[in-house]
Amino acid sequence: MKNASLLCLLCLVLVAVTCKKSDKLAAALIDKTWLHSFEEDAGDTLVYRPNTYEFPPSRGRTGFTLESGGVIKRYEIAPTDGLEEKLGEWEQKDKHSVQIRMSPDSNPPQQYEVQIISLEDDVLKIIRQPVPGNE
Repeated sequence: MKNASLLCLLCLVLVAVTCKKSDKLAAALIDKTWLHSFEEDAGDTLVYRPNTYEFPPSRGRTGFTLESGGVIKRYEIAPTDGLEEKLGEWEQKDKHSVQIRMSPDSNPPQQYEVQIISLEDDVLKIIRQPVPGNE
């Protein structure tokens, strides 16, 4: 029992040591389902809001969930007008950049980078860019 407690304490210390300030942004994104609020898009900037937001009526909304284990669930409009879930991986590249790699069976398979412009008051603004060499 003593060894198990010591192991748990060691794990907590290691997690605390590896946390970075840039992780605050990732923590605000992780484990929330974000839906595209296309009415608010401006130029190349895409706007997303949590799925709990009161959206105006639409014929469907795409979105995503970033999970803490590096898994992204992307939601696309299915042929039956519901949502279809596609799996991929995400990785935080720097403070304001996340790289997305969708699985090869997603339609289409994609690799892209997301530049996070802002995340304030549950409004996420991003710009999606291709990864060089994968356009």
